Amino acid sequence: CTADGVAGPVLLDVAVQAEPRLRIVGERLTAGGVVLLETALRDPARRAVQAAWHTAGAAPVTRAPLPDDRLGTPLLPLRVAGATDGQRRVLAAAEQMVVALRSVFPCDPRPEFMRVPIPTGPGRLLPGCDNLADVVARTRAECGRRHALLVETVRAGVAGPVADLVAERLPDGTVRALLDRGDGHRTDLARLGEGELRYIALALVLMTGPGVLDVDAPGEVPDALRTLTVLADGFDRCLDPARRRELLGLAARMGERGHVRCVGAVSDASWASGTPGVTVVHLRV
Repeated sequence: CTADGVAGPVLLDVAVQAEPRLRIVGERLTAGGVVLLETALRDPARRAVQAAWHTAGAAPVTRAPLPDDRLGTPLLPLRVAGATDGQRRVLAAAEQMVVALRSVFPCDPRPEFMRVPIPTGPGRLLPGCDNLADVVARTRAECGRRHALLVETVRAGVAGPVADLVAERLPDGTVRALLDRGDGHRTDLARLGEGELRYIALALVLMTGPGVLDVDAPGEVPDALRTLTVLADGFDRCLDPARRRELLGLAARMGERGHVRCVGAVSDASWASGTPGVTVVHLRV
């Protein structure tokens, strides 16, 4: 990935080994054509990689082992003193990349868990959207304008009339989400299809922010300058053409505001090509 900022474009390439256990076998941090950090697995029997980072001092690089179960880039501020211009360049690039990675919210709504009443909590949405009902209760109480926009979006993608999206607290202390049909009837979200549930969950994710999503937002970045990236693998899974177009348009509108970006992986992006505010990148594996 590439993170742009005061240190210029910083590129991070990572190679992982999935079997027999997950481990990082190679990592490269580059800025301005200079390799600032490079790691490689030299001995498969050891749980460490050999790392070398740029110093531009008495020695051009510093070498040391790093654990193979975590990224080396976030560990650099603990290892690099910043005594030389080269070391300070490494630190600036590493910190810029770490801030960018901390601002990513991976999201893959799981309808099977969204159908079950859940215990009340802090109201911070999990990556699987398991606690959607708890978050709906919070957003409905705290931000009426945002909730009204969410209801409008839900109305466009769910069968039947929708007057409101509400959360109901049950006697056992759990909470469930329901659709208010506006005629005195309510529909438990457990009765909705997977496509409808994923649509509602992704819409909620796109319309909220770091204060609602369960993400480690970088506190050193002012709120006005903070950008959240929603990473949605299988963005269009279980969605019919109308729902996926509606969600894509919502993602583009939220992106125009400058505080939320959405990166979605799909198997066929032909339906998204040409949408204003959307860039289609074809990956060849």
